[in-house]
Amino acid sequence: MNVHEINYIESKSILSKLRSEDNYFGIAYSMNLYRGCQHGCIYCDTRSSCYRLGDISQIAVKKNALELLGGELRTKRQRKGTIGTGSMNDPYMPLEKKMKLTRGALELIAKHRFPVHVMTKGNLVTRDVDVLQDISRTYAAVSFTITTADDDLAGKLEPYAPPPSARFKAMKKLAKQGIYTGVTLMPVLPFINDSIEDMEEIVEKAAAAGASYILPMFGVTLRSGSRQYFYNQVDQLFPKMSKRYQTYFADRYECISPNEHYLNLNFTEKIEALGISSQMKFYNPEEGNEQLSLF
Repeated sequence: MNVHEINYIESKSILSKLRSEDNYFGIAYSMNLYRGCQHGCIYCDTRSSCYRLGDISQIAVKKNALELLGGELRTKRQRKGTIGTGSMNDPYMPLEKKMKLTRGALELIAKHRFPVHVMTKGNLVTRDVDVLQDISRTYAAVSFTITTADDDLAGKLEPYAPPPSARFKAMKKLAKQGIYTGVTLMPVLPFINDSIEDMEEIVEKAAAAGASYILPMFGVTLRSGSRQYFYNQVDQLFPKMSKRYQTYFADRYECISPNEHYLNLNFTEKIEALGISSQMKFYNPEEGNEQLSLF
């Protein structure tokens, strides 16, 4: 992909404590080893002006990330909580193959017996199955973000990410190795990929790949910064689509699909038939090393 030159920066900290309890992903700490993301997803919220990141295709590597992480894990031993990845960038974007920062971080997390929830669109995660198995003695989950089952459509919406078919293959490989894995079905873009047929195909392929859960959001969030970029991109891909969004949603932050009610009904029916949960099982320190019995 065509990206700017990679920069190296130093960070003051690597783990950010969430301000409130996360009842959706079960995360207590957020970890970003890179600044910016190479996947180029047209809907990415990280472009929002409130984050002050500017051009997120300008990638920066936090060169002291692992040194910081080791120290922070030691100081937080009495306040263990699940470490989440993928909030501001993808931990398995192409650069990770060379840098191996995510693998190094997982090795430290395994050493200090912290739980982890990896969220990614990258099939490179299968490289680290050995470390994830080790972390699973405490708790490990890997969620693959899948917005559409159509590789061609995904290529437009997420131009530099591996196609959904590759993500499903990676999910199947992890599930076969005993890793707790599932899907974050989000965002679903109104008028673009919010059909019942596409949703059902995602659920069916996730079930075939061994997903234990699917977490849906039948809409997209748009705010200043990310909204302008999204509108520019969708108008190139789907002419006059931004006008349709503006007419229907105005300046709303949450743009929920008009089909949400029917999507939810069909989604619930489908996952119940296939034995998949719509909620994750979270890390529970009182369960000790019993987490592997969940899957």
